[in-house]
Amino acid sequence: MSKNTNTGNYNTGNRNTGNYNTGYCNTGNRNTGNYNTGYCNTGSRNTGSRNTGYYNTGDRNTGYCNTGSRNTGSRNTGDRNTGNYNTGYLNTGYYNTGYWNTANYHTGCFNTVDANKAFYFNALIDKEVWDNAYKPAWLFEPLPTTWVNKDEMTKQEKVDNPSHETTGGYLRANDMKEEWRKAYESASPEDIQAVRDLPAFDYDVFEQITGLDLREEPMPATCEGREIEIDGVTYVLKLKGQDDE
Repeated sequence: MSKNTNTGNYNTGNRNTGNYNTGYCNTGNRNTGNYNTGYCNTGSRNTGSRNTGYYNTGDRNTGYCNTGSRNTGSRNTGDRNTGNYNTGYLNTGYYNTGYWNTANYHTGCFNTVDANKAFYFNALIDKEVWDNAYKPAWLFEPLPTTWVNKDEMTKQEKVDNPSHETTGGYLRANDMKEEWRKAYESASPEDIQAVRDLPAFDYDVFEQITGLDLREEPMPATCEGREIEIDGVTYVLKLKGQDDE
C-alpha cells in the first residue's frame, strides 16, 4: 500500500484513516488541518473536535494549547475563556482559577478589580512583594509532561497510546517529585538559597509539594568507613590524619 493511501473515504489529503479530510494523517473526520484525532478541526494536532487552533485536547477552541473547551484564548484548562492561562471558566481576564472574572489573578468569582494580595506558601501576602522577589530558574524546570516523538516511544507506550500514529508522538506524564529532584541537583547553592529567601517561604509546604527538604545543605559523600580489598587484604578507609584505634 502506498504511503499516501487513505484507508478512509472522500479524502483529498494523504494518510487519513478517517473520512472527508482535506488535510493529512487524520484519524478523525472532516478535518482540514493535519494530525487530528478529533473531528471537524481546521487547525492541526488536535485530539478534541471543532478546533480552529492548534494542540487542543478540548473542543471548539479558536486558541492554542487548551485542554478545556470553547476557549478563544490560549493555554486554558477551563472552559469558555477569552483570556489566557485560566483554569476557571468564563473569564475574560488572565490567570484566574475562579469564574466570571474580568480582572486578573483571582480565585473567586465576579471580580472587576485586580487582586493585590494572594496566598504563597499558604500565607496571604502582598502580590507585589512576591512579584518583585527573585525566583531562580530551577523552580521553572520541573515539567508535568514531556512530548515524546514517535521514534523515541517504547513499545508499551505505543500500545498504550495508539494515537501516536496520527499525532507523531504523545505527552508523557512525568513523576513530579523526580522532576524536582533533577532540578535541585542542577541548581547552584546560591539559587537554592534564593528559594529559602522567597517571601513567606515555608520548609514543610515546599517539601510537601516537591519532596525536597531545604532545611540542610546536602552533605558531601565521604569514603570514611568503606572497605576495599587490595591483593587479598581488606582495608578500612579513614579520614587523613585520624589516629589509629
